[in-house]
Amino acid sequence: MSRMDTDAMDTDVMDTDAMDTDVMDTDVIVVGAGPVGLMLACELRLAGVGCVVLEKSTEPTDQSRALGFTARTIETFDQRGLLPRFGGFDTIPIGHFGGVPLDYREVPGGSYGAKGVPQSLTVAVLGEWAGELGVDVRRGWEVTGLADGDDGVEVAVTGPGGPARLRAAYLVGCDGGRSTVRKRAGIGFPGHDATIEMAFAEVVGVTGVRPRPNGERVPGGMVLAFQQGPDIFRVTYYDAGVVPRKGDAPPSFEEVAGAWHRLTGEDIRGGTPRWIGKFTDATRQASQYRRGRVFLAGDAAHIHLPIGGQGMSAGVQDAVNLGWKLALAVKGRAPGHLLDTYHDERHPVGARVLVNTLTQRSLYITGEHMQPMRELFAELMELPEVRRHLIGMVTGLDIRYDMTAPDHPLLGLRLPNAELVDEAGVKSTASQLLHTARGVLLDLAGDARVRQAAAPWQDRVDVVTVSPHTAGADDPFDGAAALLVRPDGYVAWVGDGRGAECLTDALAHWFGEAVTAA
Repeated sequence: MSRMDTDAMDTDVMDTDAMDTDVMDTDVIVVGAGPVGLMLACELRLAGVGCVVLEKSTEPTDQSRALGFTARTIETFDQRGLLPRFGGFDTIPIGHFGGVPLDYREVPGGSYGAKGVPQSLTVAVLGEWAGELGVDVRRGWEVTGLADGDDGVEVAVTGPGGPARLRAAYLVGCDGGRSTVRKRAGIGFPGHDATIEMAFAEVVGVTGVRPRPNGERVPGGMVLAFQQGPDIFRVTYYDAGVVPRKGDAPPSFEEVAGAWHRLTGEDIRGGTPRWIGKFTDATRQASQYRRGRVFLAGDAAHIHLPIGGQGMSAGVQDAVNLGWKLALAVKGRAPGHLLDTYHDERHPVGARVLVNTLTQRSLYITGEHMQPMRELFAELMELPEVRRHLIGMVTGLDIRYDMTAPDHPLLGLRLPNAELVDEAGVKSTASQLLHTARGVLLDLAGDARVRQAAAPWQDRVDVVTVSPHTAGADDPFDGAAALLVRPDGYVAWVGDGRGAECLTDALAHWFGEAVTAA
Protein backbone atom coordinates (compact mmCIF):
# COMPACT_ATOMS: atom_id res chain seq x y z
CA MET A 1 0.00 0.00 0.00
CA SER A 2 1.16 3.51 -0.72
CA ARG A 3 1.88 5.81 2.19
CA MET A 4 1.65 8.99 0.15
CA ASP A 5 -0.68 10.14 -2.58
CA THR A 6 2.00 11.31 -5.00
CA ASP A 7 -0.31 13.51 -7.05
CA ALA A 8 -0.97 15.49 -3.90
CA MET A 9 2.49 16.92 -4.37
CA ASP A 10 1.66 18.44 -7.76
CA THR A 11 2.54 22.03 -7.02
CA ASP A 12 1.82 23.54 -10.42
CA VAL A 13 0.78 27.00 -9.27
CA MET A 14 0.45 30.38 -10.90
CA ASP A 15 3.29 32.85 -10.90
CA THR A 16 2.89 34.92 -7.75
CA ASP A 17 4.43 37.87 -9.58
CA ALA A 18 1.28 37.96 -11.71
CA MET A 19 -0.87 38.73 -8.68
CA ASP A 20 -2.46 42.12 -8.43
CA THR A 21 -3.93 42.25 -4.94
CA ASP A 22 -4.82 45.93 -5.03
CA VAL A 23 -8.36 44.97 -6.02
CA MET A 24 -10.09 41.96 -4.50
CA ASP A 25 -13.07 40.39 -6.23
CA THR A 26 -14.35 39.09 -2.90
CA ASP A 27 -13.22 38.40 0.66
CA VAL A 28 -13.16 34.59 0.48
CA ILE A 29 -13.28 32.15 -2.42
CA VAL A 30 -14.82 28.78 -1.56
CA VAL A 31 -14.20 25.96 -4.02
CA GLY A 32 -16.94 23.34 -3.99
CA ALA A 33 -20.72 23.73 -3.59
CA GLY A 34 -21.39 20.57 -1.65
CA PRO A 35 -22.70 20.62 1.94
CA VAL A 36 -19.33 21.76 3.34
CA GLY A 37 -18.71 24.59 0.87
CA LEU A 38 -22.28 25.88 1.14
CA MET A 39 -22.22 25.74 4.94
CA LEU A 40 -18.97 27.69 5.04
CA ALA A 41 -20.29 30.29 2.60
CA CYS A 42 -23.40 30.79 4.73
CA GLU A 43 -21.30 31.18 7.87
CA LEU A 44 -19.27 33.88 6.15
CA ARG A 45 -22.34 35.72 4.92
CA LEU A 46 -23.90 35.64 8.41
CA ALA A 47 -20.78 37.49 9.54
CA GLY A 48 -21.14 40.05 6.76
CA VAL A 49 -18.19 38.75 4.75
CA GLY A 50 -18.29 38.50 0.97
CA CYS A 51 -17.64 35.16 -0.68
CA VAL A 52 -17.81 33.46 -4.06
CA VAL A 53 -18.43 29.72 -4.35
CA LEU A 54 -16.92 28.06 -7.42
CA GLU A 55 -18.36 24.70 -8.47
CA LYS A 56 -17.34 22.79 -11.58
CA SER A 57 -20.63 20.85 -11.76
CA THR A 58 -23.36 22.69 -13.58
CA GLU A 59 -26.21 21.29 -11.44
CA PRO A 60 -26.57 20.35 -7.75
CA THR A 61 -26.23 16.64 -7.06
CA ASP A 62 -29.35 14.48 -7.06
CA GLN A 63 -27.41 11.58 -5.58
CA SER A 64 -27.22 10.64 -1.93
CA ARG A 65 -23.97 9.11 -0.81
CA ALA A 66 -24.73 10.35 2.71
CA LEU A 67 -28.16 9.49 4.10
CA GLY A 68 -28.09 11.49 7.30
CA PHE A 69 -25.78 13.25 9.72
CA THR A 70 -24.52 12.75 13.24
CA ALA A 71 -26.05 13.90 16.51
CA ARG A 72 -23.55 16.76 16.81
CA THR A 73 -24.37 17.94 13.30
CA ILE A 74 -28.06 17.91 14.18
CA GLU A 75 -27.14 20.29 17.00
CA THR A 76 -25.00 22.37 14.64
CA PHE A 77 -27.88 22.82 12.19
CA ASP A 78 -30.17 23.63 15.13
CA GLN A 79 -27.75 26.36 16.26
CA ARG A 80 -28.37 28.07 12.91
CA GLY A 81 -32.14 27.50 12.94
CA LEU A 82 -32.00 25.12 9.99
CA LEU A 83 -33.76 22.01 11.31
CA PRO A 84 -37.30 23.06 10.27
CA ARG A 85 -36.08 23.37 6.68
CA PHE A 86 -35.51 19.61 6.54
CA GLY A 87 -39.23 19.00 6.95
CA GLY A 88 -38.88 16.81 10.00
CA PHE A 89 -36.95 13.59 10.42
CA ASP A 90 -36.49 10.82 12.95
CA THR A 91 -33.26 9.98 14.67
CA ILE A 92 -31.82 6.47 14.88
CA PRO A 93 -31.66 5.33 18.52
CA ILE A 94 -29.94 1.97 18.03
CA GLY A 95 -26.86 1.85 15.87
CA HIS A 96 -23.64 -0.11 16.05
CA PHE A 97 -19.90 0.16 16.35
CA GLY A 98 -18.18 -2.16 13.93
CA GLY A 99 -21.34 -4.27 13.70
CA VAL A 100 -21.79 -4.61 17.48
CA PRO A 101 -25.22 -3.12 18.41
CA LEU A 102 -25.11 0.05 20.50
CA ASP A 103 -27.87 2.16 22.03
CA TYR A 104 -26.74 5.72 21.31
CA ARG A 105 -29.34 7.22 23.68
CA GLU A 106 -27.09 6.28 26.58
CA VAL A 107 -25.35 9.65 26.10
CA PRO A 108 -27.55 12.77 26.58
CA GLY A 109 -28.50 14.05 23.15
CA GLY A 110 -27.11 10.92 21.57
CA SER A 111 -28.42 9.10 18.52
CA TYR A 112 -26.89 7.27 15.59
CA GLY A 113 -27.90 10.33 13.61
CA ALA A 114 -30.65 11.72 11.42
CA LYS A 115 -32.61 9.04 9.62
CA GLY A 116 -33.35 9.12 5.92
CA VAL A 117 -32.02 12.59 5.08
CA PRO A 118 -30.37 12.20 1.67
CA GLN A 119 -27.36 14.33 0.86
CA SER A 120 -29.31 15.84 -2.03
CA LEU A 121 -31.79 17.29 0.48
CA THR A 122 -28.98 18.67 2.64
CA VAL A 123 -27.47 20.35 -0.41
CA ALA A 124 -30.89 21.75 -1.37
CA VAL A 125 -31.51 23.13 2.14
CA LEU A 126 -28.09 24.76 2.36
CA GLY A 127 -28.35 26.02 -1.21
CA GLU A 128 -31.66 27.71 -0.50
CA TRP A 129 -30.21 29.29 2.65
CA ALA A 130 -27.16 30.45 0.71
CA GLY A 131 -29.42 32.12 -1.83
CA GLU A 132 -31.30 33.97 0.90
CA LEU A 133 -28.02 35.20 2.36
CA GLY A 134 -26.77 36.45 -0.98
CA VAL A 135 -24.01 33.88 -1.55
CA ASP A 136 -22.60 34.12 -5.09
CA VAL A 137 -22.56 30.49 -6.32
CA ARG A 138 -20.97 30.12 -9.75
CA ARG A 139 -21.59 26.73 -11.36
CA GLY A 140 -19.57 25.46 -14.27
CA TRP A 141 -16.42 27.15 -12.94
CA GLU A 142 -13.34 24.96 -12.48
CA VAL A 143 -10.16 26.00 -10.69
CA THR A 144 -7.02 25.36 -12.75
CA GLY A 145 -4.33 27.15 -10.71
CA LEU A 146 -3.70 29.31 -7.69
CA ALA A 147 -1.15 31.73 -6.28
CA ASP A 148 -0.96 32.38 -2.54
CA GLY A 149 0.64 35.75 -1.81
CA ASP A 150 1.29 37.82 1.28
CA ASP A 151 -1.80 39.96 0.73
CA GLY A 152 -4.24 37.58 -0.91
CA VAL A 153 -4.91 34.61 -3.13
CA GLU A 154 -5.49 34.55 -6.88
CA VAL A 155 -7.07 31.62 -8.66
CA ALA A 156 -7.17 30.78 -12.34
CA VAL A 157 -10.52 29.38 -13.41
CA THR A 158 -12.24 28.13 -16.51
CA GLY A 159 -15.87 29.14 -16.63
CA PRO A 160 -18.76 29.43 -19.06
CA GLY A 161 -17.10 32.52 -20.54
CA GLY A 162 -13.64 30.97 -20.80
CA PRO A 163 -10.50 31.48 -18.68
CA ALA A 164 -10.60 34.07 -15.90
CA ARG A 165 -8.89 35.06 -12.66
CA LEU A 166 -10.39 35.84 -9.29
CA ARG A 167 -8.76 37.44 -6.24
CA ALA A 168 -9.64 37.13 -2.58
CA ALA A 169 -8.10 37.53 0.84
CA TYR A 170 -8.49 33.78 1.52
CA LEU A 171 -9.26 30.56 -0.35
CA VAL A 172 -10.91 27.43 1.06
CA GLY A 173 -10.89 24.10 -0.76
CA CYS A 174 -14.10 22.17 -0.10
CA ASP A 175 -13.70 20.31 -3.37
CA GLY A 176 -13.61 16.67 -2.30
CA GLY A 177 -11.11 13.87 -1.93
CA ARG A 178 -9.37 14.68 -5.21
CA SER A 179 -9.17 18.34 -4.25
CA THR A 180 -7.60 20.57 -6.87
CA VAL A 181 -6.99 23.21 -4.23
CA ARG A 182 -5.07 20.79 -2.03
CA LYS A 183 -2.91 19.62 -4.94
CA ARG A 184 -2.25 23.11 -6.30
CA ALA A 185 -1.35 24.34 -2.81
CA GLY A 186 1.17 21.50 -2.45
CA ILE A 187 -0.41 20.10 0.72
CA GLY A 188 0.41 16.45 1.33
CA PHE A 189 -2.32 13.82 1.70
CA PRO A 190 -0.66 10.90 3.51
CA GLY A 191 -2.53 7.73 4.31
CA HIS A 192 -3.41 4.35 2.82
CA ASP A 193 -4.78 3.23 -0.52
CA ALA A 194 -7.96 1.17 -0.76
CA THR A 195 -7.82 -2.45 0.38
CA ILE A 196 -11.53 -3.20 -0.08
CA GLU A 197 -14.33 -2.03 -2.35
CA MET A 198 -18.00 -1.84 -1.39
CA ALA A 199 -20.90 -1.24 -3.77
CA PHE A 200 -24.42 0.01 -3.25
CA ALA A 201 -27.58 0.54 -5.24
CA GLU A 202 -30.91 2.26 -4.75
CA VAL A 203 -33.42 -0.13 -6.30
CA VAL A 204 -37.08 0.62 -7.07
CA GLY A 205 -39.73 -2.07 -7.14
CA VAL A 206 -37.72 -4.82 -5.52
CA THR A 207 -39.35 -7.43 -3.27
CA GLY A 208 -38.04 -10.21 -1.06
CA VAL A 209 -35.20 -8.25 0.50
CA ARG A 210 -34.80 -8.73 4.24
CA PRO A 211 -33.89 -5.48 6.04
CA ARG A 212 -30.45 -5.49 7.63
CA PRO A 213 -30.11 -1.89 8.88
CA ASN A 214 -26.94 -2.50 10.91
CA GLY A 215 -25.36 -4.85 8.41
CA GLU A 216 -24.78 -8.56 8.59
CA ARG A 217 -21.66 -10.57 8.04
CA VAL A 218 -22.22 -13.45 5.63
CA PRO A 219 -19.90 -16.07 4.10
CA GLY A 220 -17.78 -14.20 1.60
CA GLY A 221 -18.57 -10.68 2.74
CA MET A 222 -21.04 -8.34 4.42
CA VAL A 223 -24.49 -7.06 3.42
CA LEU A 224 -26.63 -4.14 4.56
CA ALA A 225 -30.16 -3.30 3.42
CA PHE A 226 -32.89 -0.91 4.47
CA GLN A 227 -36.03 0.60 3.02
CA GLN A 228 -35.27 4.12 1.84
CA GLY A 229 -38.74 4.98 0.56
CA PRO A 230 -42.18 3.41 0.01
CA ASP A 231 -40.90 1.39 -2.96
CA ILE A 232 -37.12 1.86 -2.69
CA PHE A 233 -34.52 -0.37 -1.09
CA ARG A 234 -30.88 0.59 -0.62
CA VAL A 235 -28.58 -2.41 -0.68
CA THR A 236 -24.90 -2.24 0.18
CA TYR A 237 -22.45 -5.10 0.16
CA TYR A 238 -18.83 -6.11 0.49
CA ASP A 239 -17.80 -9.02 -1.71
CA ALA A 240 -14.47 -10.37 -0.52
CA GLY A 241 -13.75 -11.65 -4.01
CA VAL A 242 -13.71 -8.18 -5.57
CA VAL A 243 -10.36 -6.40 -5.84
CA PRO A 244 -10.65 -2.57 -5.56
CA ARG A 245 -10.82 -1.12 -9.06
CA LYS A 246 -9.24 2.10 -10.22
CA GLY A 247 -11.35 5.05 -11.25
CA ASP A 248 -14.83 6.23 -10.32
CA ALA A 249 -16.91 4.02 -12.63
CA PRO A 250 -19.48 2.05 -10.57
CA PRO A 251 -20.28 -1.61 -11.18
CA SER A 252 -23.16 -2.49 -13.48
CA PHE A 253 -26.54 -3.45 -12.05
CA GLU A 254 -25.94 -6.98 -13.33
CA GLU A 255 -22.78 -7.13 -11.19
CA VAL A 256 -24.61 -5.75 -8.15
CA ALA A 257 -27.56 -8.12 -8.53
CA GLY A 258 -25.24 -11.08 -9.07
CA ALA A 259 -23.15 -10.30 -6.00
CA TRP A 260 -26.27 -9.73 -3.87
CA HIS A 261 -27.71 -13.09 -4.92
CA ARG A 262 -24.41 -14.82 -4.28
CA LEU A 263 -24.10 -13.31 -0.78
CA THR A 264 -27.75 -13.46 0.36
CA GLY A 265 -29.69 -15.75 -1.96
CA GLU A 266 -32.09 -12.84 -2.66
CA ASP A 267 -32.94 -11.86 -6.22
CA ILE A 268 -33.14 -8.11 -6.93
CA ARG A 269 -32.89 -8.36 -10.70
CA GLY A 270 -36.60 -7.55 -11.08
CA GLY A 271 -36.07 -4.07 -9.62
CA THR A 272 -35.00 -0.92 -11.39
CA PRO A 273 -31.74 0.72 -10.25
CA ARG A 274 -32.12 4.40 -9.46
CA TRP A 275 -28.48 4.92 -8.58
CA ILE A 276 -25.42 2.69 -8.30
CA GLY A 277 -22.18 3.64 -6.63
CA LYS A 278 -19.12 2.33 -4.87
CA PHE A 279 -16.74 3.38 -2.12
CA THR A 280 -13.56 2.08 -0.57
CA ASP A 281 -11.62 2.19 2.66
CA ALA A 282 -8.97 4.54 1.26
CA THR A 283 -7.97 6.59 4.27
CA ARG A 284 -6.04 9.84 4.05
CA GLN A 285 -5.72 13.14 5.88
CA ALA A 286 -4.18 16.40 4.76
CA SER A 287 -0.91 17.10 6.52
CA GLN A 288 -1.99 20.72 6.94
CA TYR A 289 -5.50 22.19 7.04
CA ARG A 290 -3.94 25.60 6.43
CA ARG A 291 -1.07 26.77 4.28
CA GLY A 292 -0.76 30.54 4.25
CA ARG A 293 -4.07 31.92 2.99
CA VAL A 294 -5.30 28.57 1.71
CA PHE A 295 -7.46 26.26 3.85
CA LEU A 296 -9.01 22.81 3.41
CA ALA A 297 -12.29 21.47 4.77
CA GLY A 298 -14.40 18.34 4.38
CA ASP A 299 -13.26 15.54 2.09
CA ALA A 300 -10.50 17.78 0.74
CA ALA A 301 -8.95 17.42 4.21
CA HIS A 302 -9.93 13.85 5.15
CA ILE A 303 -11.32 10.73 3.45
CA HIS A 304 -12.27 7.40 5.01
CA LEU A 305 -14.72 4.51 4.85
CA PRO A 306 -18.22 6.00 5.21
CA ILE A 307 -19.48 4.44 8.42
CA GLY A 308 -21.93 6.22 10.70
CA GLY A 309 -22.46 9.31 8.53
CA GLN A 310 -19.26 10.82 9.92
CA GLY A 311 -17.68 12.17 6.74
CA MET A 312 -20.13 14.88 5.71
CA SER A 313 -20.77 15.71 9.36
CA ALA A 314 -17.08 16.24 10.11
CA GLY A 315 -16.90 18.51 7.06
CA VAL A 316 -19.88 20.61 8.12
CA GLN A 317 -18.27 21.06 11.52
CA ASP A 318 -14.98 22.00 9.84
CA ALA A 319 -16.91 24.78 8.09
CA VAL A 320 -18.55 26.06 11.26
CA ASN A 321 -15.22 26.05 13.09
CA LEU A 322 -13.50 27.97 10.31
CA GLY A 323 -16.17 30.44 9.19
CA TRP A 324 -16.20 32.85 12.13
CA LYS A 325 -12.42 32.83 12.36
CA LEU A 326 -12.02 33.76 8.71
CA ALA A 327 -14.67 36.47 9.12
CA LEU A 328 -12.77 38.06 12.00
CA ALA A 329 -9.56 37.92 9.97
CA VAL A 330 -11.19 39.58 6.97
CA LYS A 331 -12.49 42.35 9.23
CA GLY A 332 -9.09 42.85 10.83
CA ARG A 333 -10.36 41.73 14.26
CA ALA A 334 -8.71 38.32 14.54
CA PRO A 335 -5.84 37.89 16.98
CA GLY A 336 -2.71 36.63 15.26
CA HIS A 337 -3.04 33.02 16.38
CA LEU A 338 -6.72 32.57 15.57
CA LEU A 339 -6.50 31.15 12.06
CA ASP A 340 -3.93 28.59 13.22
CA THR A 341 -6.44 27.23 15.73
CA TYR A 342 -8.47 25.84 12.81
CA HIS A 343 -5.81 23.20 12.07
CA ASP A 344 -4.97 22.77 15.74
CA GLU A 345 -8.60 21.99 16.62
CA ARG A 346 -9.95 20.19 13.56
CA HIS A 347 -6.96 18.07 12.50
CA PRO A 348 -7.14 15.92 15.68
CA VAL A 349 -10.90 15.54 15.20
CA GLY A 350 -10.37 14.33 11.63
CA ALA A 351 -7.62 11.96 12.75
CA ARG A 352 -10.00 10.47 15.32
CA VAL A 353 -12.63 9.85 12.64
CA LEU A 354 -10.05 8.00 10.57
CA VAL A 355 -9.06 5.85 13.55
CA ASN A 356 -12.61 4.85 14.45
CA THR A 357 -13.67 4.09 10.87
CA LEU A 358 -10.58 1.92 10.31
CA THR A 359 -11.33 0.11 13.57
CA GLN A 360 -14.93 -0.47 12.53
CA ARG A 361 -13.78 -1.76 9.14
CA SER A 362 -11.59 -4.36 10.86
CA LEU A 363 -14.44 -5.48 13.12
CA TYR A 364 -17.20 -5.23 10.56
CA ILE A 365 -15.88 -6.52 7.27
CA THR A 366 -12.81 -8.71 7.71
CA GLY A 367 -12.96 -12.52 7.79
CA GLU A 368 -13.18 -15.17 10.46
CA HIS A 369 -9.62 -14.55 11.64
CA MET A 370 -10.98 -11.39 13.36
CA GLN A 371 -13.71 -13.26 15.25
CA PRO A 372 -11.71 -13.37 18.53
CA MET A 373 -11.29 -9.58 18.30
CA ARG A 374 -15.03 -9.14 17.69
CA GLU A 375 -15.87 -11.29 20.69
CA LEU A 376 -13.47 -9.36 22.91
CA PHE A 377 -14.83 -6.05 21.65
CA ALA A 378 -18.40 -7.14 22.38
CA GLU A 379 -17.29 -8.08 25.90
CA LEU A 380 -15.67 -4.66 26.42
CA MET A 381 -18.86 -2.98 25.25
CA GLU A 382 -20.64 -4.45 28.25
CA LEU A 383 -18.85 -1.73 30.25
CA PRO A 384 -20.83 1.57 30.40
CA GLU A 385 -17.72 3.73 30.17
CA VAL A 386 -16.66 1.95 26.97
CA ARG A 387 -20.09 2.39 25.41
CA ARG A 388 -20.17 6.10 26.27
CA HIS A 389 -16.65 6.57 24.92
CA LEU A 390 -17.56 5.00 21.57
CA ILE A 391 -20.83 6.91 21.33
CA GLY A 392 -19.09 10.21 21.97
CA MET A 393 -16.47 9.39 19.35
CA VAL A 394 -18.92 8.49 16.55
CA THR A 395 -21.43 11.26 17.26
CA GLY A 396 -18.91 14.04 17.82
CA LEU A 397 -20.65 14.93 21.08
CA ASP A 398 -17.44 14.48 23.09
CA ILE A 399 -15.30 16.93 21.06
CA ARG A 400 -13.38 19.15 23.45
CA TYR A 401 -11.16 22.01 22.34
CA ASP A 402 -8.30 23.40 24.38
CA MET A 403 -9.31 26.69 25.99
CA THR A 404 -7.02 29.10 27.82
CA ALA A 405 -9.25 29.73 30.82
CA PRO A 406 -9.85 28.37 34.33
CA ASP A 407 -10.93 24.74 34.29
CA HIS A 408 -14.60 23.77 34.45
CA PRO A 409 -16.53 20.64 33.35
CA LEU A 410 -18.06 22.55 30.40
CA LEU A 411 -14.93 24.35 29.23
CA GLY A 412 -14.09 23.44 25.64
CA LEU A 413 -17.24 21.35 25.21
CA ARG A 414 -20.36 22.16 23.21
CA LEU A 415 -22.96 24.39 24.89
CA PRO A 416 -25.83 22.27 26.29
CA ASN A 417 -29.06 23.13 24.53
CA ALA A 418 -30.88 24.02 27.73
CA GLU A 419 -34.15 25.87 27.99
CA LEU A 420 -33.59 29.46 29.14
CA VAL A 421 -35.70 32.30 30.43
CA ASP A 422 -34.72 35.97 30.32
CA GLU A 423 -35.47 38.79 32.76
CA ALA A 424 -38.83 39.44 31.09
CA GLY A 425 -39.86 35.80 31.43
CA VAL A 426 -39.40 35.05 27.70
CA LYS A 427 -38.32 31.48 27.08
CA SER A 428 -35.80 30.34 24.50
CA THR A 429 -33.14 27.67 24.04
CA ALA A 430 -29.39 27.98 24.11
CA SER A 431 -29.25 27.03 20.43
CA GLN A 432 -31.48 29.96 19.48
CA LEU A 433 -28.89 32.37 20.86
CA LEU A 434 -26.44 31.15 18.19
CA HIS A 435 -28.67 31.61 15.13
CA THR A 436 -26.74 34.74 14.09
CA ALA A 437 -23.34 32.98 14.29
CA ARG A 438 -21.94 35.55 16.73
CA GLY A 439 -20.20 34.99 20.04
CA VAL A 440 -22.53 34.91 23.04
CA LEU A 441 -21.89 35.75 26.69
CA LEU A 442 -24.51 34.19 28.93
CA ASP A 443 -24.84 36.15 32.18
CA LEU A 444 -26.52 33.49 34.33
CA ALA A 445 -26.28 35.39 37.63
CA GLY A 446 -27.29 38.93 36.69
CA ASP A 447 -23.76 40.20 37.26
CA ALA A 448 -23.27 43.76 35.99
CA ARG A 449 -19.48 43.37 36.23
CA VAL A 450 -19.54 40.63 33.60
CA ARG A 451 -21.72 42.63 31.25
CA GLN A 452 -19.54 45.72 31.68
CA ALA A 453 -16.33 43.77 31.00
CA ALA A 454 -17.76 42.43 27.72
CA ALA A 455 -19.10 45.77 26.49
CA PRO A 456 -15.99 46.65 24.37
CA TRP A 457 -16.63 43.50 22.28
CA GLN A 458 -20.30 44.21 21.60
CA ASP A 459 -19.66 44.37 17.84
CA ARG A 460 -18.68 40.68 17.95
CA VAL A 461 -20.30 39.22 21.07
CA ASP A 462 -23.92 39.36 22.24
CA VAL A 463 -24.48 39.64 25.99
CA VAL A 464 -27.69 38.09 27.33
CA THR A 465 -28.93 37.81 30.90
CA VAL A 466 -30.78 34.52 31.26
CA SER A 467 -31.23 31.65 33.66
CA PRO A 468 -31.86 27.95 33.05
CA HIS A 469 -35.54 27.00 32.97
CA THR A 470 -34.88 23.68 34.65
CA ALA A 471 -38.11 23.18 36.61
CA GLY A 472 -36.26 21.44 39.42
CA ALA A 473 -33.92 19.42 37.17
CA ASP A 474 -30.15 19.37 37.50
CA ASP A 475 -28.33 22.54 36.50
CA PRO A 476 -27.32 22.04 32.83
CA PHE A 477 -24.44 24.51 33.28
CA ASP A 478 -22.77 22.83 36.28
CA GLY A 479 -23.01 25.84 38.58
CA ALA A 480 -21.54 28.34 36.12
CA ALA A 481 -22.43 31.99 36.75
CA ALA A 482 -21.49 33.05 33.21
CA LEU A 483 -20.44 31.38 29.96
CA LEU A 484 -18.61 32.76 26.94
CA VAL A 485 -19.63 30.77 23.88
CA ARG A 486 -17.90 30.90 20.52
CA PRO A 487 -20.00 31.16 17.33
CA ASP A 488 -19.45 27.44 16.68
CA GLY A 489 -21.19 26.62 19.96
CA TYR A 490 -18.18 25.73 22.15
CA VAL A 491 -17.68 27.14 25.65
CA ALA A 492 -14.57 29.33 25.78
CA TRP A 493 -14.77 30.74 29.33
CA VAL A 494 -16.73 29.98 32.49
CA GLY A 495 -17.40 32.47 35.27
CA ASP A 496 -17.78 31.33 38.86
CA GLY A 497 -19.76 34.27 40.24
CA ARG A 498 -16.83 36.23 41.64
CA GLY A 499 -16.85 38.78 38.84
CA ALA A 500 -15.21 39.00 35.45
CA GLU A 501 -11.80 37.54 36.25
CA CYS A 502 -10.04 36.33 33.08
CA LEU A 503 -13.08 37.20 30.94
CA THR A 504 -11.32 40.02 29.09
CA ASP A 505 -8.37 37.71 28.43
CA ALA A 506 -10.71 35.09 26.93
CA LEU A 507 -12.53 37.69 24.84
CA ALA A 508 -9.28 39.05 23.46
CA HIS A 509 -7.93 35.54 22.86
CA TRP A 510 -10.89 34.48 20.72
CA PHE A 511 -12.35 37.72 19.40
CA GLY A 512 -9.41 40.13 19.15
CA GLU A 513 -8.77 43.50 20.70
CA ALA A 514 -11.45 45.49 22.47
CA VAL A 515 -13.01 48.48 20.76
CA THR A 516 -13.33 51.47 23.06
CA ALA A 517 -15.58 54.44 22.51
CA ALA A 518 -13.90 57.47 20.96
